[in-house]
Amino acid sequence: MDLRTLRYFITVLEAGSLSRAAGSLYVAQPALTAQIKKLEAELGTQLFDRSHAGVTPTPAGMQLYEDARRLLSDAEAVRERIQRLPQGPEGSVTVAAPFLLASLLLGPVLAALKRSHPRIRVFVLDDLSLVVRKAMLDRRADVGILVDTPQVDGLRCAPLVRESIYICGQDTDGTVALLLRRPARRRGAGAEHPEIDFAQAAQLPLVLQSRRFSIRQNVEEAAASLGVALNVVHEHDSARVIRSLYQCGAGFTFPPACSLADSPHPNREGWVVARVVRPQLQRSYHLATAADRPVDAVTQVVIDALRQETTRMVREGIWRAELQA
Repeated sequence: MDLRTLRYFITVLEAGSLSRAAGSLYVAQPALTAQIKKLEAELGTQLFDRSHAGVTPTPAGMQLYEDARRLLSDAEAVRERIQRLPQGPEGSVTVAAPFLLASLLLGPVLAALKRSHPRIRVFVLDDLSLVVRKAMLDRRADVGILVDTPQVDGLRCAPLVRESIYICGQDTDGTVALLLRRPARRRGAGAEHPEIDFAQAAQLPLVLQSRRFSIRQNVEEAAASLGVALNVVHEHDSARVIRSLYQCGAGFTFPPACSLADSPHPNREGWVVARVVRPQLQRSYHLATAADRPVDAVTQVVIDALRQETTRMVREGIWRAELQA
């Protein structure tokens, strides 16, 4: 006895005729008759009285009718409950990321997760790199993207990517263009940005954030190693103010590679974007999770999405960086 046979039985009883039931079920009448006889044999009792006018249920048939309807209703409820169960991981994850990277990476990651895992909700904290690390240590975020921080007590850190730092700004009189040189073309690589020695970049009028910011710290360390002074003409903590200053031609700044796609004037005449070398300024990113608890399935999905999108961007040249194992 199976659910299909019970459905056949109910249809026959409600139709009052094997021929009418066969028509509504789109099965041959002999096949339907065989199914009813098989059911009667399994139960060891007659379910219908047959006549030239049709069929009428016996007392056993009426009892089975009531029980079968409940069974089919329960079976349908089971099916609906199973279908309502979450398909794949479900839950919430908070990601903390430095704001310069968030504008490049987090949009595509969130869009991909929406398509592949719609039951995962991702919240983003985008702020200064120091605030990102503090958010991880304070347990306000489940996953953090740390800048130049391969190890932190209390966190499990895994390398993600390393990128170069550039010099960017408006070359109003063409003097900076004379300092630039084209790098050797690498096989399989796209068009490369020109390069400029750090000592020459340091002499340009610079608009920089204060020393508590990681890029400024990198620049200060490079200047100290060469024994050169930085020509800082504007210093502000606000990234928006820095952006406004170098957009209007007030000076040059040091953006990381992840922010180049958001460059305000990539095709404007005299607009300079050059990779800083001798020494080459770089910064690295690490994915961080809490060291004292395992990564759950939902968080792992988000980590995988971050790595996959990073890999795609680097390989497609959207993000000029090097993947780190």
